[in-house]
Amino acid sequence: MIQLEHIHRYFQVGEHTVHALDDINLTINKGEYVSIMGPSGSGKSTLLNIIALLDRPSSGRYVLNDLDVIKRSDDELAQIRRENIGFVFQFFHVIPRLTAAENVEMPMILAGIDSKERKRRVEEALVAVNLQDRMHHKPNQLSGGQLQRVAIARAMIMRPEVVLADEPTGNLDSKSGLEIMELLESLNKQGVTLVMITHDQALGNRAPHRIRIVDGQIA
Repeated sequence: MIQLEHIHRYFQVGEHTVHALDDINLTINKGEYVSIMGPSGSGKSTLLNIIALLDRPSSGRYVLNDLDVIKRSDDELAQIRRENIGFVFQFFHVIPRLTAAENVEMPMILAGIDSKERKRRVEEALVAVNLQDRMHHKPNQLSGGQLQRVAIARAMIMRPEVVLADEPTGNLDSKSGLEIMELLESLNKQGVTLVMITHDQALGNRAPHRIRIVDGQIA
């Protein structure tokens, strides 16, 4: 599913070279639930961006679903991302002028899926996250927990095999945060591979497979 071999990532900051990831070797199998933990600046977000195909490593090998993705073009990476990976972020990243349903529909519009199929999938997705009665509401009419449910529905609308969650409860109260974690974990129980970035030890400990990063290395 996900195989990283000897991954390094360097950033040039002025005259200094920052070694953000230092010889990362990691395998995540299909259907696993993995948490990646570490303090601020440890490299966990850099690692997530590489797994997400949003950044390229300076060196090393990355295989996703039997595809060696390192040397793919930007257009190829965009297609691989769209077909394989769903994203859930701390700050929701919904489009303010669109309704909940329209936000969920957006990835399918970009993928060229016909309108009848889009409508059917959107309704199914919003039922799955218990937001069927809020589908025509805009973001300013929704709570933080509801916005994150919209984000999860949008992440799953293209039926990806992997969901990457970056501090998914960081902007929520404890009750809403627990509901979101249970929703993400229910997706994992259905066979979706779940990879979560968090600095919260209690949250990270929910995952059977736990990885800790310190100074760009797996501790």
